[in-house]
Amino acid sequence: MSNGTNRRRFLALATCVAAAAVAGGVFGAGGAQAAPRTYTPDWDSVDRHRPAPEWFQDAKFGIYFHWGAFSVPAYDNEWYPRQMYIDGHVANQHHTATYGPPDAWPYRNFIDGAKDLEGDTVQFAPRLKSAGGAFDPQEWVQLFVDAGARFAGPVAEHHDGFSMWDSKVSEWNSVARGPRLDLLRLFTRAIRAKGLKVLVAMHHAYHFNGFFDHVPAQTDPSLKKLYGQLDATAENQLWFDKLKEVVDRAEPDILWQDFKLDAVDEQQRLNFLAYYYNRADAWGKEVVATYKDGLNDRGAVFDYERGGPADLTAPYWLTDDSISDSSWCYTQGIGYYSVQQMVHSLLDRVSKNGNVLLNIAPMADGTVPQAQKDILLGIGDYLKRYGESVYGTRAWTTYGEGPTKMGGGAFTNPTAGTAQDIRFTRNKASTVLYATVLGWPGGYLDITTLASDRIDLSTLRSVQLLDHTAGRYIDLARPVQDAAGLRVTLPSEAPFSAQAYVLKFRFSGGIPGLRPERGAVVFEGRRYGGPGVVLAVGDHTAEDLERAGLCRRGLSSLRPAPGHQVVGYSGDDFTGASWTFTADSPDLRLTGNDGKIASLRVQFQPSAHFRITNVTDQLALDGGGDVAPGSDLKQWTWDGSPNLQWQAVPVGGGYYKLVNRANGMVVDGSGATADGATARQAVWNGGADQQWTITHRGDGRFSIANRTSGLVLDGGGKVPSGSVTKQWTYDGSTNLMWTFTLL
Repeated sequence: MSNGTNRRRFLALATCVAAAAVAGGVFGAGGAQAAPRTYTPDWDSVDRHRPAPEWFQDAKFGIYFHWGAFSVPAYDNEWYPRQMYIDGHVANQHHTATYGPPDAWPYRNFIDGAKDLEGDTVQFAPRLKSAGGAFDPQEWVQLFVDAGARFAGPVAEHHDGFSMWDSKVSEWNSVARGPRLDLLRLFTRAIRAKGLKVLVAMHHAYHFNGFFDHVPAQTDPSLKKLYGQLDATAENQLWFDKLKEVVDRAEPDILWQDFKLDAVDEQQRLNFLAYYYNRADAWGKEVVATYKDGLNDRGAVFDYERGGPADLTAPYWLTDDSISDSSWCYTQGIGYYSVQQMVHSLLDRVSKNGNVLLNIAPMADGTVPQAQKDILLGIGDYLKRYGESVYGTRAWTTYGEGPTKMGGGAFTNPTAGTAQDIRFTRNKASTVLYATVLGWPGGYLDITTLASDRIDLSTLRSVQLLDHTAGRYIDLARPVQDAAGLRVTLPSEAPFSAQAYVLKFRFSGGIPGLRPERGAVVFEGRRYGGPGVVLAVGDHTAEDLERAGLCRRGLSSLRPAPGHQVVGYSGDDFTGASWTFTADSPDLRLTGNDGKIASLRVQFQPSAHFRITNVTDQLALDGGGDVAPGSDLKQWTWDGSPNLQWQAVPVGGGYYKLVNRANGMVVDGSGATADGATARQAVWNGGADQQWTITHRGDGRFSIANRTSGLVLDGGGKVPSGSVTKQWTYDGSTNLMWTFTLL
């Protein structure tokens, strides 16, 4: 999508909005613009919508559910309507054996009702308990409340094109067919009655962009509509018209959308955003639109499916995940994650600046299986007791520490942590730091993040362990800090059983600024005042800084990590006057730069030496010593040799040359264009083959990409010491990720 090069800037953090309000709601020269009085269907306008309002960032946890006609066969997964038409697929084989061939027993029979091969009537037709059935939306919502959810709602339409409301634009809806119930209205009323925010999920972009591409061509206009076979103009209009109905009928606080928005007509996407935001203004509500593709995080919230980032990430984000490891809808034999996996993944995602939307999978008749209830109630029990460290909190300067790595993108499964894993959050006033331990550590806890060379704890007032009852605490002795970390003395035995244990650190004044291990932290306040904005190695435009939470030209102090530097620029895009900071700068007034920096680059210091280690094989890049130019770049077990030490020297434009300490040669891509090509060493000549971008992939892991080819350095997997270093197209594998350790 093309959003234009002259897009107006916007605000991404409540503090900037509040500051503007205090100043009369008018931004000064160079400031970001407030939301328009009326949104118009263009990127310039809709991108000024505030994507993640305060209530959303406070809420942290929500629930939705995949439930519809695709739940009836209870087989394979929620893509059964598509896969039943694919010859040879297990869903196709099951369908043929149970109901008959799809050409004779089509998907629409699950909606309208038909007999299977045993003579039993099959239909998505749940009945309310008040009418003698098993379905009670009030019971569902009470379960969500007991689970600790702060927002909830239905999948109002999945890829199958069946609308769960009284649609006037599609006859394929739950009032005209199937249940003969306005399910969206039933859920919306029940959710609001319990004081939760309403989410409505829509998956219909894929409905006409690939889901039913194995269904034979239809001639009946109604069936063309069901199977996504209208002409492109009509399909795109129907996509918008359905959203308009949902907005008007449900007045959702969150309008969540699944993938394939990038295949929807761009103007219709803009029509939707403008309509939704204008309606929300008329309701007097701040709303959230989410996306996986086709929109952007200037006005909407990005959603990771079944995952999340490996590290603290801004702007504020969301993940949707399922209670099941095998399906999003109910199937016979469905598998589940454990309560511990669910709680620990929630804590990890919140610590990284995100919310969690958890899916459950009710049975077709409206029954929520007991196993799912048990998991939800387990999550709710934890949040009821220790929720002060979750709800209403914000991410700190670092998300945590410990051996267990979680996230790293979409489709990264929920993972249980250990007693060595800690996740941090803070209160909004930034006077309390919470350290949540993902297991009982024993008689003491060592927190390496809080070492004396990284943080000054002289203002620490008290340390407490959150008790098993909300609002009660166990006082702990003052911890001991040294260069290795902070040691907190705990009871020798766990005083109660919990999925995780929370330490509460209270400070007189704000939480002290933390020196980063990598990248840099920048602050709006002098002397590291405020929570700080964490920046990875790389380029950060003025817009990037605003999206991360820094007001325009609001930088007043900064802390580069050891071996790093910050280059600030007076222009938005690394133009104008520049200043280089290689050490802590507590007050930029002293250097004459206060309020002057609009964009910046976080770089490795050119004089610093690093060990560059592959994440998979744990071998270090090896220059090989006194070798000839053109020699292969190898890997070796770390032994401290200068052969294994490198400088990352900026050469302009965000590129680096990687210089070996022993032989002075640089890493050379050698003009490679194909996966598997060997990286080599050569005398520096300034060519693009010898220039590399270093991209942070989260949690201190980097990819190293060649300027000419775009291929990245590849360790090759679990290879022996002495193996060559290759080049490969980046695909997220740890074979292609490297750590930089300062020597």
